[in-house]
Amino acid sequence: GQIMALWNVRHRNSLSDVIFSIFLSAIVTLVLSTSSDTMTAAIVFSTVTSKSGAAASGGTALRRLSTRIVTFPEDKWRLSASNHASRILSLLSPGLTDAPKHVRRQLRQQREKMEKMEGIRDELLPWTSFGLSLDPKNPVFNFLVEYYGFKGAKGPRRLARWSPDPTLLLLEDDALADSGYQCEMKAIGTDLDGCEVGPEGAIFLEGATEADLSDVLHMKGAMPIWFCDSDSDTNTSSGVLYSPAMFYKKYDIFEDKTKKIKAAAPFQWFQSILTSTLSSEPIFHCHGLHEWAMQYHPPGADPPPSGKYQSHLPLRVSRSTINSTVERKGIHCTHVDALRFFAPAAAPLNHHGSVIERTDQLRLEQKGCVHAHMDLLKMSIRLQPFVDANLVADTLELALDARLMDVEASPYDVSTTYGLGVLPVETEEGRKEYRRRQRELASAAEPVRRRLLGAYRDFLE
Repeated sequence: GQIMALWNVRHRNSLSDVIFSIFLSAIVTLVLSTSSDTMTAAIVFSTVTSKSGAAASGGTALRRLSTRIVTFPEDKWRLSASNHASRILSLLSPGLTDAPKHVRRQLRQQREKMEKMEGIRDELLPWTSFGLSLDPKNPVFNFLVEYYGFKGAKGPRRLARWSPDPTLLLLEDDALADSGYQCEMKAIGTDLDGCEVGPEGAIFLEGATEADLSDVLHMKGAMPIWFCDSDSDTNTSSGVLYSPAMFYKKYDIFEDKTKKIKAAAPFQWFQSILTSTLSSEPIFHCHGLHEWAMQYHPPGADPPPSGKYQSHLPLRVSRSTINSTVERKGIHCTHVDALRFFAPAAAPLNHHGSVIERTDQLRLEQKGCVHAHMDLLKMSIRLQPFVDANLVADTLELALDARLMDVEASPYDVSTTYGLGVLPVETEEGRKEYRRRQRELASAAEPVRRRLLGAYRDFLE
């Protein structure tokens, strides 16, 4: 009865929900009546399988899975989520601007709806609810928009979303208890065919609501869940469940295994890149000529198409200085994606090849590369929500530090409008300073890269 009350409050008793509730009630009654013990029964409403999909499957009975549940206390995870969002705001604030009017209007309507339904006041809502987006013109932050797809108000919101550290599932019960977490075996009812929770179990965020999934938590992989003790209707707890195994191991054992292989492939690829990069020899004489190569335009050559990406920025040096700097000793670029943006006339000047294929990345990626440091953010985002939010924030901070040096070493005038420094790599003194800062950045990136590799290994395990 309490499960039904929770369901009806959240979904306002539309006709389809009433029908589904009747169906669900029968299932719950069956599960609880056939239980010979007093274990907790829970119904998982997965974001992967919709209500209509469950009904269309012919009313498949819920299976009971006894699994290990690590409970994250509500006050503890809310504090962690708030701290993460505040840190992201601090990192992004120099590059934030108001989103378009229609986006701000939609967000305002969402806030009003939440205030009406959930009783949440504006001052209690996260900053991501108020329509801020990354400035696509800001030379330091626009790479997040152009290269990594953090466009509009959704970009900052995605970065600010929090998720629990999945390595909690790898800790022993005693270690979890010492850290303030509760760990116990519980029975879960699920309608996911072939669902495997895995021996490590799942993390349960106590007290998490649907409103949290709109701004605070990651919706991907999140499963709203209700635990209800079979002996009483008063000890009911609700929240959100995160389980990497449950989310990805949803294929029937008789199904084509290429689906599982396909799901794992991108993670295995990034794991290989991280492993090979950590064992590489760093190159500290490239001097950050990526942006120079984008603007390279010798006499008689067609205008560089990549010049459009920073066309709003004036040059701080002449075109002849750009050309002579690129031609001085050529380019030493090992980054496959950076080379794609070179002016056509600059590519043959690269000592590592005028064309670099994606498969060459395993051979060429090296831990002195500024752009390889920036890509750690892309790799951490790929793991979300099954990665420590602190690690995501660390990769963002590292990427912004790398981008700042990249922009300051560029041929653009970023000091007049944006107040940034100048790293004149066209001079001997500037190149010496670039090498010093590049070594510092590589040292800072090393432990972050190792932690990210560990996160990939844990996730794949």
